[in-house]
Amino acid sequence: MQAAKPMTPQPWKTLSTREIYRNPWIRLREDIAELPNGKTTIYGVCEMNACVGVLPFVDDEHVVMVRQYRYVFGEGHRWEMPTGGCKPGESPEASAQRELIEEIGHRAGVLQHINTHYTSKSVCHEVAHLFIARDLIRAADDAIAPDDTEFLEVAILPFADVLKMVLDSEIRDAMTVIAVLWAARQRR
Repeated sequence: MQAAKPMTPQPWKTLSTREIYRNPWIRLREDIAELPNGKTTIYGVCEMNACVGVLPFVDDEHVVMVRQYRYVFGEGHRWEMPTGGCKPGESPEASAQRELIEEIGHRAGVLQHINTHYTSKSVCHEVAHLFIARDLIRAADDAIAPDDTEFLEVAILPFADVLKMVLDSEIRDAMTVIAVLWAARQRR
């Protein structure tokens, strides 16, 4: 087998864009794109604001996890770290602190950025920012305002158990999986 010649991917040209659907959280559009070979294709794109995920450590051996009913998959038994969307004009760090307060009633004394990634490289335009939180500080009661659609169970779990859940595919939220594996690697 002969190795392929290296070729820099050529950009596609957007010929037209048509909005299909929009709500406060997502926008779905359909593009007509011209490929490098001159042919055209229809391409669907789902656009979302950036999002954040925060793995909050209570101490070196325990993390705070949440679970809630996840409508898309019709299940409410899987643990995940606090996650949520960035509001327009809000920095990822500010979004992470807001999500911690909303979901677990604490903010981070120390917030460490660990990763920025695309949640889906082909049809979704969403950028995720992941953090580790330490030195948790209880938020004032009047600062805790959960989202209207969030009904959360919050628990402190041993990090070793959370890592096992990730390795056994019991935890399936991609942001949580990445953060837990990153934290486990740092502990080696």
